[in-house]
Amino acid sequence: MISDLLILLADAAAPAPGAPDTSALGNMNMLFMVGFMFLMMYMLMVRPQQKKAKELAAQIASLKTGDKVVTTGGIHGIISNIKEGSALLLKVDDNCKMLVEKSAIATIIKD
Repeated sequence: MISDLLILLADAAAPAPGAPDTSALGNMNMLFMVGFMFLMMYMLMVRPQQKKAKELAAQIASLKTGDKVVTTGGIHGIISNIKEGSALLLKVDDNCKMLVEKSAIATIIKD
């Protein structure tokens, strides 16, 4: 099997002595394709995620008492008090209030 491969490689035609060297052009095409792939990955994956995170941060900054929210743990509640700093008091039930971080808010429910 190896001998067949060696015979195949030995029979390959060598480039003509006067033929232009196209390896630099091939390298430029490869570099262009890799750059294009990185650009497409950025446009399709990274940029939409950054836009969504920026929108959520703006919504969290505009929270007010009485808004209905869902935390990252899946807890639904109504904001009863916004504390100084990064915390808020979330009313889950009539007798149950929880202190949660603003960063734990996953979605804001619009009526």
